Amino acid sequence: MSATRIGAGGAAAASYPVEYQRIYVWELPVRLYHWINALAIVALCVTGYLIGAPMRAFYAGEAYQQYWFGWVRFIHFAAGFVYVFVTLGRLYWAFVGNKYSRWKVYLPLKRWQQKEIIDVITGDVLQVKHGPMTTGHNAMAGFSYFVTFLAFIFQTITGFALYAGMSNAWFPRLFVWIVPLMGGDASVRFWHHLFLWFFVAFAVVHIYLSFYHDYIEGRGTISAIVGGWKFGQTREKHDH
Repeated sequence: MSATRIGAGGAAAASYPVEYQRIYVWELPVRLYHWINALAIVALCVTGYLIGAPMRAFYAGEAYQQYWFGWVRFIHFAAGFVYVFVTLGRLYWAFVGNKYSRWKVYLPLKRWQQKEIIDVITGDVLQVKHGPMTTGHNAMAGFSYFVTFLAFIFQTITGFALYAGMSNAWFPRLFVWIVPLMGGDASVRFWHHLFLWFFVAFAVVHIYLSFYHDYIEGRGTISAIVGGWKFGQTREKHDH
């Protein structure tokens, strides 16, 4: 099997033979988490935007003739519960899954991880050299997912705090104290809606980089999140 060396600026320099091996990277629970949460995030972002800025056109008819906004709210609440409990399952798998899904991947505590973050920035962002090739998540990707997890915690807390004002269920009521802490419903709603755009930006960058690495490396980055298998060089580093 041959590979193309990519130089600075993305130009193809030369082709050379490389030995690859088929590696089972993403286990089934990880893949299920990825796609279920991807659908949940899309549903949450779309419905969250509509809740924050309802479309005026839908108010043309009588209220009793349509229930579209009620469905928007229901989908938002249901997707929120799905996101929370599927993420709890993913947290469990971070301690029992294979080495590519363990919690250590997401915290750059080791020196080689910190160096790899710099290498990814100079390679993927600044394009001054070809970035590192890793079988699982590189250190920058892992850390970005950790930051996304922190944003998820914030959205969960503020989301259920807003929901607590209209629900008697025990779980949302656990977050009722958040509203006075943050200065009232308007403040909580503002920050909750603002963080929506973080997830929109994350999704755009995530999809772009997935296709970018799939094209540059040619090792099955996209198909791996469907079937679990990826191709790695036999002498590849950082698979700790």
